[in-house]
Amino acid sequence: MKKSTKDLTQFEKKKEFIDEAQLIKNKTTNVNILLNRVRLDKKKELRKKLIFLVFFTATISSLVIFLLL
Repeated sequence: MKKSTKDLTQFEKKKEFIDEAQLIKNKTTNVNILLNRVRLDKKKELRKKLIFLVFFTATISSLVIFLLL
């Protein structure tokens, strides 16, 4: 009868632990980068909306002033 799980030697256990630690470290860094990117994207979208709103109100107000004169 074969064993379904293989016994790990001390070296393999240590290597597996180091690999897991590096994966966790890399994932944390990647998550932080993604969160920063999302924050920057939100700021850019807000700026675009504000600029559009300012130009839109300026255009409408200039048209109203022109029509009243």
